[in-house]
Amino acid sequence: MIKSYLQDKKRFFVLGLFLLIGVHYSYQVCIANPRKVKFFATHQVPPETPLISLEKNVLLIGIKPYLGKEVMSDNFSPVLKLLSNGRNLILKDADGVVRTAKEINIGWRAKQLSNPQVFARNKIGPFSSFESAERVANDLKDKGIESIIAHPLDWEVWVSGEIKIPRSIKSTYQKIKVSKIVFPYLNGNSGKIGLKGPISLQAPDGLRLGGGIYLGPFSIQSDAYGSWTLVEHVPIERYLNGVIPHEIGASSPEAALAAQAILARTWAFANSHRFKVDGYNLCSDTQCQVYKNPSKADQKIKKAIKKTTGKILTWNQKPINTVYHATNGGVMASVDEAWSINQVPYLQMRLDGPKQWIRTVDLPLSNEKYLRSFLFSKSQAFGSDHPLFRWERTLDASKIAKQLNQAQKVSSTFYPSKIKVVSRGSSGRVTSLKIDGHTGSEIFLKLDDIRRVLRQLPSTLFVVKEIKEGKWLFSGGGFGHGAGMSQSGAIDLAKNGWTTKQILSHYYPNTKYGFLP
Repeated sequence: MIKSYLQDKKRFFVLGLFLLIGVHYSYQVCIANPRKVKFFATHQVPPETPLISLEKNVLLIGIKPYLGKEVMSDNFSPVLKLLSNGRNLILKDADGVVRTAKEINIGWRAKQLSNPQVFARNKIGPFSSFESAERVANDLKDKGIESIIAHPLDWEVWVSGEIKIPRSIKSTYQKIKVSKIVFPYLNGNSGKIGLKGPISLQAPDGLRLGGGIYLGPFSIQSDAYGSWTLVEHVPIERYLNGVIPHEIGASSPEAALAAQAILARTWAFANSHRFKVDGYNLCSDTQCQVYKNPSKADQKIKKAIKKTTGKILTWNQKPINTVYHATNGGVMASVDEAWSINQVPYLQMRLDGPKQWIRTVDLPLSNEKYLRSFLFSKSQAFGSDHPLFRWERTLDASKIAKQLNQAQKVSSTFYPSKIKVVSRGSSGRVTSLKIDGHTGSEIFLKLDDIRRVLRQLPSTLFVVKEIKEGKWLFSGGGFGHGAGMSQSGAIDLAKNGWTTKQILSHYYPNTKYGFLP
């Protein structure tokens, strides 16, 4: 596993030694005003999982999280089905229980604690992204306040219940009583055999899961919320086999595939602390990089990975934040238009097309008149053949009200009457959207929260108009946050003879291309 992550993880676990290791729980949250109480930990620290891979630069990827969570509410939790791709699987728990078989099924049970545990914390959030949560965590750190970034459902920042949070930061005090533990079990001839974590799993010929084949090795380990996660211990170069086909597509030109390999590798190194609270590095869905079915990587992808082995992009001798997306609609976003984070020199607003076309575009695109001209005129931008380069979406008041309520932004009585763009970034992307209610109430959606709530919108590069009472037309461009490399743009450039280095220099100017120090 990556050294810096291990060092951070060790420090993190030392701080949590006072917790009872190995207990997994269900909980009830009581919201109240903060008050002086006996000191409680913020959460259950899971036991540290030994690194079971002997290879270098190993990442721990959570490929199936939140296992067993349903039994915390006395509901049925689906069985974890582990199926070999060939020879027997070998499972071993922390107490030495061993099971070898082609198929191993793990169930989940809850057990009442005789002495319930209590945790207390100030919760800040939810946030739409890790990036926005980390910005708050860094602001707190500058004020001398230690915090933890967690992902029980949405991203949250947790601070000890004893610490007073600055008034400028909205927080909720939570006192959590843990009354149950959740543990895995095997069905044996003599009944259900309880397992103690962390559990190791070897798959000599690979593990068949969700239509894919994963080589492992694996661990099944507890998280910070009382549930469990199936984690693959995978070397970073092999990890890329499961990222590149699903992020940019196996049919992309060689130079674009190589660029994607470098970005995915850099991103993984720079974000290896993302799920530190749960004892692993990265997830496998869109909250990280999509990682699934590594066996789908063909020889073309493997060649691109091998050709760039160990290569990353750096800024000031550190891996950069290599965010990327499907298509930018013709204009790159400054990173602070996407998330509540500080600007960086290599992720700034720039038009993404040939020079002769750029000269025809009126700026700034924060001017709605210029933006409408940009969106509704024929474009020669790179990647303009992407199906979501330009798009339209119609949303009605009832749909918007439902999504606002689901996101816990408003009560069920809120009903939209007016939608207005309050502010735009330099690329024209909406950074603040105001939604008025019939009763005079109003709600503001900002940055990444806009797409988190209004999920039908492919991007925040849009203009909006009411087409009839209670119905709005959103006309926009791009798919994704718009910062960093446009994958459709990179494919276009590669087809036109650009090299990998030229593509990376175009989307991340002034960064250094080379080996990890």
